[in-house]
Amino acid sequence: MAVPEDESWLDDDAGRLVRPYTVSNGRTRPTNKLDLLSMVMATGRLPQAHLDPDHAQALDLCHNPTSVVEVAAHLRLPAVVTKVLLSDLVDCGAVTTRDPSPAADPTDRFVLEALLDGLQRRL
Repeated sequence: MAVPEDESWLDDDAGRLVRPYTVSNGRTRPTNKLDLLSMVMATGRLPQAHLDPDHAQALDLCHNPTSVVEVAAHLRLPAVVTKVLLSDLVDCGAVTTRDPSPAADPTDRFVLEALLDGLQRRL
């Protein structure tokens, strides 16, 4: 049975129709160490291989420095799946990463509340 080209893999009521583990080809561990607050940014270098739609969407979100957690929220994917996608993009040279600033303590209540507020505004 052929699938129409304009058929969406996201249903407004049900959510994503493709299971997250299929997006990462069953992989659960990224090849690069990424923190939720790690910043990722596109390098402008295009990967040699064809990008899957989820990889392309992740790359599009990285034109400006963006945190891993923001990319996960926009893609509506679990953080670990997003880390695998971003790690693939790092491996092919399409994005670069930067560890979170040491001044941004990930256990600081103010930082966590600001992050939650930002995510709620975007969703």
